[in-house]
This record gives sequence, C-alpha cells and structure tokens, in this order.
Amino acid sequence: MIKSRRSFLRSAAAMVAAPVVSSVVGSRARAREAESGTAGKSGPQFFPAALTMLDKHRRFDAGMNRDYLAFLDEGGADGVLVLGTTGEFPSFSLAERKLILESFVRHAGNLTVMSHVGTSNLPETLELLKHAADTGAGSALVVPPFYFKRPSLDGLIAYYTPILEASRIPVLVYNIPYLSGVPITLELIQSLSKFEKLAGMKDSHNKTEEHLVFIREFPQLKIMTGRTSVLSASLPAGGAGSITGSGSVLLKETRAVYEAFRNGGDLHAAQETLNQAGATLRGLHGVPAMKYILSLMGLPESFPRPPQVELSPDQKKNAAAVWSQFRAEKG
Repeated sequence: MIKSRRSFLRSAAAMVAAPVVSSVVGSRARAREAESGTAGKSGPQFFPAALTMLDKHRRFDAGMNRDYLAFLDEGGADGVLVLGTTGEFPSFSLAERKLILESFVRHAGNLTVMSHVGTSNLPETLELLKHAADTGAGSALVVPPFYFKRPSLDGLIAYYTPILEASRIPVLVYNIPYLSGVPITLELIQSLSKFEKLAGMKDSHNKTEEHLVFIREFPQLKIMTGRTSVLSASLPAGGAGSITGSGSVLLKETRAVYEAFRNGGDLHAAQETLNQAGATLRGLHGVPAMKYILSLMGLPESFPRPPQVELSPDQKKNAAAVWSQFRAEKG
C-alpha cells in the first residue's frame, strides 16, 4: 500500500527543495514587502509562475491543483503567481480565471498568492482585479494591453491609471515584450510611481543591465526577475526576488541561489547549476514538458490547452531520458 498523496508530496518536495533561510532586511525592504503583499516574509522572495492543472479533457482540476500547491509549499517556495504566461492565461475565459484563482487562494497554505489579472482590454482587467482583491490575493500582476503594438507612453499611462486608482491590493506591472509586444519603460514606471498601489514590476525581458537599471532607479519598488539567468545579478543589486516559469520543477536549484546569496555562499556556482537546469528545460517544449516532468516527480499528469499540445509519446520518452540524466548528474 503506498503512502497517502499528501505524505508522498511531502517526501518528494523534501528531495527537490532546500530549507528556507531567514534573513534580516532593512527598513526600505520591509516597507517594500508590505506594499507588495508579502509582509511577514523577509528578504527576496521566490515565486514559481504556476502551471494550471488541467485534466485530460483540458478542464481545470481543483484536486490536482491542491496537491500541486502542497508540493510547492513544502518544497520551499515563498509564493505563487497564478495565471501568468506559464499558467496559460490567454487560453481561459474570465469565469475560468476566477475559478482558478479561488482554488489557489483556498489551497495556498503558506504561499503568498499573486494573481495575474491582465487582459487585452481595460474593463475585463478591472473586473479580474476586483475579483482578485475580493478573493484574497495578496497582490496583482498586470501585463500591458497586448494586441495593439507600439502604444504611446500616454496610451499606456491612460491604461494603467484607472487600474492603479481602483486597486485595493498592490500592483506589479509585467514586462514581457517578446510576447506582449509592449515593453515597460523607465518613463512609464516614473509616470506611474506617484500611485500608492504601484508595488513593482515582474521583468521577463532577459536584459540583465536593463533589469539592474530598474532596480537602481526605483529602489522603493519591488523589481522581480522573470528570468532564472538574471537572478544572481539581481539579488545583490537589491532585486526583490524572482517569478519564474521553471520554478515549479527547479525548486531545488532556484532555492540554492537564494541560499548562496543569504549565507554568503558560492553564488556563481549556484547560478551556473540553475542555468544548466534551465537549459535542459528549454529543449523540452515549454509548458507541456514542464507539466509532464511534474508527473515524473510524483504529481498527476496535467495537460495543456490549445494552442499548446500534449507531448507525443516520443517527446515524452525523450523528456524523461533528458530529465533523468540531468538528475543523475546533479543529484
């Protein structure tokens, strides 16, 4: 007779995660955490950008989600981003997005919940923002409107202003121009910084020097990287942590970078191991591969929603072989 699912997840998480190490932060960092909905947790925070657990009919499965969150919680994550890019947010209706967030908040355990509420239009974004606050999310992430490309600075200010005026929870803007087609600029953040509810930015642009400029220019804001490769540069510069799509399956490697930073360990070596793990994932078909790899780690298999498709049998065989080899080499 196998052990209970919860017990199994606890054991699996213990194998892939390292303990959270507390650190003392300055008053500015504590204030920034309070504003960003992560008060009570010290230092930079690790948020996996969550996958959305779907059954074989591509419907959200609340039971699978509960077990997935237990895995992340017991594996050492500080929080979780709901329905970001890795969570396939454009593939769900408003009603589904609300249902999914409610499940995350209900089963979050010790995890702080950040909800991505962005859409391509202002009314639906405001509706999801209100729902996030009503449901109990700690903060919201908002991608810029992503259909019309190259909007003016005035246009983006006009979009974000009612969001920041209406929000009851801290808001981070989402910089992911390779998908949104709309870069977040220093000028935009400067224009929006007068709003009390602007808490920071998730920066997935993958330009290290530009990321560090945002940290230097806006020390009062929570600048979090969405790229694993930037983490070791971001943390010493005052970055507020990471929100990474690979975080669900690279719990151990990601936490090791934080521990090296907090404990004065070999930050470069920890980053290099994380980079190698990330490179392994990049060759394995994105979100569908991460969902499949979680099944290799003991969770039920979750399926992607179109336009993304399930791995073929040959792709699964290859992913399993590559992942097993990486784990055998890195432990």
